[in-house]
Amino acid sequence: MSLNRRDLLRASTVIGATGAVAGVAGLGAGPAAHAAEGGPAGTGRPFRVHVVLFDGVEELDFAAPYEVFSASRFFTDRTVEVRYVTTSRPGFVRASYGTRVGVEHGWAPQEADVVVVPGGGYGRREDPGVWAEIRRGTLPRALWAAPRPGLTVAALCTGVMLLSAAGLTRGRPCTTHHRARPDLEREGGVLKDARVVDDGDLVTAGGITSGLELALWLVRRELGADAATGIEGMLEYEARGTVWSR
Repeated sequence: MSLNRRDLLRASTVIGATGAVAGVAGLGAGPAAHAAEGGPAGTGRPFRVHVVLFDGVEELDFAAPYEVFSASRFFTDRTVEVRYVTTSRPGFVRASYGTRVGVEHGWAPQEADVVVVPGGGYGRREDPGVWAEIRRGTLPRALWAAPRPGLTVAALCTGVMLLSAAGLTRGRPCTTHHRARPDLEREGGVLKDARVVDDGDLVTAGGITSGLELALWLVRRELGADAATGIEGMLEYEARGTVWSR
């Protein structure tokens, strides 16, 4: 199997990061150790993440989680499958700053372990983005019908308002972009002052850059601490802020 240049660079970083972790811990506590201990990496089934795209979505909102989840495959024995999905017909979506992104997959939450909903366009009610999706109704209805045992629905920034429109945040701990917090609370969300709020099958994060923390937290929760710290080393980024969880 051949590796492209990007994969080679990442593989080199993985080796360095894994060695650094082992050196600090005094043991090789990587994915194999988790598997031997019956931890997250040893479950044997794919970890499947669907990132929802729509016209007007914020570029950083979807790109950051996609990068973190995709990179997690270097730090776990589990197969990791990450895909963009849409409730519209597969094709191209135009993001907030004009980036055109090809989306090959339709809505299929029954095939996912985690569904991630980014935000975008909340401050411009007449433009494509969250408000347009709420008015259209297709995505909120799809989100309302998505929950099932084994599925985590996650959202960041103003994407949380799509979950709110679907009724998924009512009466539950959550957070969102600071400008949308009054709206989220008015619609029944129980606001928490945290960067990431983990309420089990509902995980939310506040702010445009919080997709990094959201994804790193879910990687830590689902694939183990070694995977999360390995990705932080590879990206040269340390997760910041508070995680609220039950």
